[in-house]
Amino acid sequence: MADISVADIKALRDATGAGMMDAKKALTEAGGDAEEARKILREKGLAKAATRGDRENAEGAVAIAQADGVAAIVHLKSETDFAAKSEEFIAVLNDLAAAVLADGPDAVSAHTAAIEELQITKKENIELGLVDRVTAGEGNILDVYLHNQDGRGVNGVIVEGAGVDQDMLHQVALHIAFAKPLGLSRDDIDQAAADKEREALLDLTKAEGKPEQAWDKIVEGRLSAWYAEQVLLEQGLNGDKTSVQDSLGGGSIVSFRQAYLGG
Repeated sequence: MADISVADIKALRDATGAGMMDAKKALTEAGGDAEEARKILREKGLAKAATRGDRENAEGAVAIAQADGVAAIVHLKSETDFAAKSEEFIAVLNDLAAAVLADGPDAVSAHTAAIEELQITKKENIELGLVDRVTAGEGNILDVYLHNQDGRGVNGVIVEGAGVDQDMLHQVALHIAFAKPLGLSRDDIDQAAADKEREALLDLTKAEGKPEQAWDKIVEGRLSAWYAEQVLLEQGLNGDKTSVQDSLGGGSIVSFRQAYLGG
């Protein structure tokens, strides 16, 4: 039987985040081989992590990386803010954002081991949310906004504009962050969600005792108001009466990406 010292156990525990007893058992099983013990702990840790896949992970953090005409956004989810605010979590997240900026969304696949290591050491359901990169079209500009809280990004936005000055585009980015639109225009809204809302509005209209011949007109008016709350271009910029579209001075919003905790 291999001679396993307390120092060996502590070193393995510090390197893996495993408990003292788990580290001792792994070293014993590995015959004192630290690398083999790490492999054993990793395999057992991943098996445990798989059982956490259905646990809610509404916490986490968002990172944005940008260069000239290009921006990347990555949302890494966790179960607790304690895990999300840790140095290890933020370091992995920043590495992911840098990789996506350089090589596109598929670049996260090269960081699978780092995410798995977080799952093991933090003992939480940690997984990727939104991962995307936006490259401005010819003549277009980008703006980004990242709302930080307790040392981590919690709400990030990338928005692309055409024929819009930078200050106005930044105002739109700020608006998106706090208004959380579901799409750029009505075409981006899930048809099933719109149909469900239409049915609810029709039931409401009937319950109010409105004349049957007026139902369609009333429902369409109310549905239009519902859309105005959901889509970016129809929302009032920063809560004002003037819509985002009418605030652009003839320019346009080409696209936006947003990631936020719980979203």
